[in-house]
Amino acid sequence: MSILASDWIAFHADRTPEKLALIDQASGRRYTYAEMNDRAGRLAAYLRDTWRVAPGDRVAILGKNSTEYFEFEFACIKLGALMLPLNWRLAEQELRFILEDSGAVGIVYDAEFADRIPPLMGGALEHRLRIDLSSGHAERTGHARSLQGDALAYEDAIIATNARVAMSPHTTHDDPLMIMYTAGTTGRPKGVLITHGMMFWNAVNITTPTGLNHDSLFYCVLPTFHIGGLNLYVNPLLHLGGTSLIARQFDASLTLQTLSDPALRVTHMFGVPSIYLFLSQHPDFAATDLSSVHSWGCGGAPMPVAVLEQYARRGIVIQLGFGMTETSPTVFLIDHHRALSKPTSVGKPLQHTRVRVVRDDFSDCAPGEIGEVVISGPNVTPGYWQRPDANRDSFTLDAHGQRWLHSGDAGTTDEEGCIYIVDRYKDMYISGGENVYPAEVEQVLYQIDGVAEAAVIGVPDARWGECGMAILVVKPGCVLEADSVIAHCAANLAKFKVPRQVALIDALPRNAAGKVLKRELREQFVQGK
Repeated sequence: MSILASDWIAFHADRTPEKLALIDQASGRRYTYAEMNDRAGRLAAYLRDTWRVAPGDRVAILGKNSTEYFEFEFACIKLGALMLPLNWRLAEQELRFILEDSGAVGIVYDAEFADRIPPLMGGALEHRLRIDLSSGHAERTGHARSLQGDALAYEDAIIATNARVAMSPHTTHDDPLMIMYTAGTTGRPKGVLITHGMMFWNAVNITTPTGLNHDSLFYCVLPTFHIGGLNLYVNPLLHLGGTSLIARQFDASLTLQTLSDPALRVTHMFGVPSIYLFLSQHPDFAATDLSSVHSWGCGGAPMPVAVLEQYARRGIVIQLGFGMTETSPTVFLIDHHRALSKPTSVGKPLQHTRVRVVRDDFSDCAPGEIGEVVISGPNVTPGYWQRPDANRDSFTLDAHGQRWLHSGDAGTTDEEGCIYIVDRYKDMYISGGENVYPAEVEQVLYQIDGVAEAAVIGVPDARWGECGMAILVVKPGCVLEADSVIAHCAANLAKFKVPRQVALIDALPRNAAGKVLKRELREQFVQGK
């Protein structure tokens, strides 16, 4: 029998209605659990009664961080609809693919992105709701008219009805509540199904190593279109009845001011390595009082040991973790006492997650032996939206019938059982906390007339951790300029996917089957430097 799920904010609205749930830093809006629950219930009623959103329907949101983002999340939860977060850094054609592939019926969007909405409308996407997240109040555009007219303002939708929707008491941990798209290695994005159970077990798993509790105040700076922005740690705190301060987006100066504000007393911080690097390079870093923060978490990419040591000299221990969208996301967060003694390790798996490092035959690797990291547990996705091919390739049932997710990452263990992520089996690299899959960029490079062959690799970058290098073979008689290659990519890809370097060679190294040997390219252009 499936475990029944619960509506976290409704629970706390009943028991601690006056407890502060969310603070919107850009606007100053502050909502108690009673207020947040009421607003989410009203929004759900609007979506049900006006848009005719039904359980299982997909509804998109395109916006920067705000308290409304989480109201919308819980409105979808109450309805049984699936929230579809959209990465506002993506190009139009990328967003359009996600909307069409998911069959989204409507979109809630930030007024900042109003000009991007008309080209995205069409197909099943019939409805739109406009919210001004930048100035802290909805732009009032009157009642909903045709798609050619202005969209209804978000606040008008909130007050349009006295009805409120409550989550179905039959909702279980197996029911999906979100589809979050992540780029595929073939260049085709995959929609990861996120269930109630995945959210719950992530909340449970992350509590112990961070000390999150009812009295915690978390500062959210990661983008909420990522699973990390939602679940590290805003949603876990909504589960616990704590408080989160939502930054519109990361700003180093504002972050230091916020973390040192005695009136706030932020207790928890989570960032990707580039965030910690930017903070450490800020001129105010050394003089900023950070003593109220007692938990510092990091994930998304390897953390330079020199940065860890810089923080450690100030008495700050950053706990390095590892996760995936498919694991909602947390798999590891190294315990506090090992964080400095094993700075390149992600530690041991969290309490309700199982991890192995395996050989090609799925037998366990010995300590020190490199194999693939595979993950099992209730925090792992049931699969991908309408992608039986990806489901077939991404999961393995072992001899005991236990289901394991292939991470695509190479790792090893030490004698104590701590795990080290040493490389990626897949060609994906991470730039500024964003996953970049070379196959997608290569598709765009092949659109250039003079390109005969193309390969993309990640190379070290002092600012972003890694950036893309496009390695091209030019067709005979053609001339390619690096600037024009980069300009073409910039016109067709999100900014973080655009290669920053271009190299021209006579031929790409390939194996007997014709596969490009990117290992040799990395040896030539990275290790060979």
